[in-house]
Amino acid sequence: MARFKAKQPSSGAAEKKKPRMSNAERSAYFSRREAAKVLRSVLQGDAHRRAVASIKSLVYSPSIKNKKATFALVCQTLKHLPIIKDVLEGANILNSRWKRQVELVYIITYDILFAEKFLLQRKASLQSALARLLVRKKMKRIEDLLDHYQTPDVSKPRYVRVNTLKLDVDSALIELRKQYMVEKDDLVPDLLKLPPKCDLHDHPLVMNGSVFMQGKASSMVAAALDPEPGWEVLDACAAPGNKTVHLAALMRGKGKVIACELNKERIKRLADTVRLSGACNIEVFHSDFLSLDPKDPPYSKVRAILLDPSCSGSGTVAERLDHLLPSHAAGLSANVDETERLTKLASFQKKALTHALCFPQAERIVYSTCSIHQIENEDVVKSILPLAASHGFRLATPFPQWHRRGLPVLEGFEHLLRTDPVEDKEGFFIALFIKEEGSVIHPLLSPDSSHLSRVERTKRKNLSKKEARIIMPTLFGGMFKMFLYSKPCFRVNLK
Repeated sequence: MARFKAKQPSSGAAEKKKPRMSNAERSAYFSRREAAKVLRSVLQGDAHRRAVASIKSLVYSPSIKNKKATFALVCQTLKHLPIIKDVLEGANILNSRWKRQVELVYIITYDILFAEKFLLQRKASLQSALARLLVRKKMKRIEDLLDHYQTPDVSKPRYVRVNTLKLDVDSALIELRKQYMVEKDDLVPDLLKLPPKCDLHDHPLVMNGSVFMQGKASSMVAAALDPEPGWEVLDACAAPGNKTVHLAALMRGKGKVIACELNKERIKRLADTVRLSGACNIEVFHSDFLSLDPKDPPYSKVRAILLDPSCSGSGTVAERLDHLLPSHAAGLSANVDETERLTKLASFQKKALTHALCFPQAERIVYSTCSIHQIENEDVVKSILPLAASHGFRLATPFPQWHRRGLPVLEGFEHLLRTDPVEDKEGFFIALFIKEEGSVIHPLLSPDSSHLSRVERTKRKNLSKKEARIIMPTLFGGMFKMFLYSKPCFRVNLK
């Protein structure tokens, strides 16, 4: 009996080849996934009130390829997020299958409803849910719905600081004026002002480190410290590094800047910034500032300290785009958790400023925050003033021509500097301490042992570490000192 082999269909007939994506479709595909990755970090940080970085910092990291498209997609999705969540809930799309990719669903939903309107499987369901939302809100047009959820405009001028280690200001003006209207800032040397929303991220001067995109208030911090060329200067909490390289430029590349950063994720950003600046007088250390011994040889000659510690960031919501985050829309900035967070931050800030005062050769110390809260600003300075006076420090006035000063809650408030988040578009705080010549350290408030008798100092040397910790002043005792001693210091190779 003859056997017949069934004719097999050709592979081309059996399987239809998937059409190749166009360049535009491929770009949209990767932009969505990159945007979803950034959006996940942003929303998780916002939910826990512990942001890893700002939206701009996340988008403009080296791992993101299509930066402009990703930035626009993330910002627009956040802007429309309340509507998107309501629509998805009405369409019953966020089931168990999509819960692990909820950020990608948010991104695609924005595209469907408000952007390119790709024909996806649930498009009809989403648009039906949007129609029901319009009815529920008693609105006829999508534009009315957008106005209902609209966040305020927080645009501000674009400032760039000329890196004088690579380029002079006049040359930068000539180059930038080929494309933009540019003028010199009337307060901060080497700072230029451009119109709002100028996108300079891909400009050659930015890419090669000749200019740095840096806000006016942020640029005022290093300028307030005003270190002299040849000094040894310590940047206590240095990442991402804009103020660090500004210090190096102010010192004309002479002397030494010690850049200290504890956060392992931010240390790479700091090192990249230093490399880009071309500064050769910066040493980067991966260490905790509180663990540095002021009497150790690497730090004993430090003459100026810039202390810009971790803070709430409440003064830079415009720059960080925090107004787009769910917590801002929900009005969570004044809740109990935030109050507790501010208290913890202020406690750390006081410890850091206290430690800065202990460096024996320090002549100038700047304490700054990008916060608008009194608890992180005037209250910190007020609590430290007696100790500062015992070390011979007094408050000085940075930028005397600046009109906005500290809150009148302490003696000497007129020396403190504030910028306003509404009028100046960012809220910063700067306090400048300078040591008076011939000052004598008060023995009762000094945390070191110089005031002790020879017998007492000998006894201290013979004590064990554990016993030595017990007799140290309360301010430096307990868990704080245990934490202090446990943090190693590593120098980062910038090559």
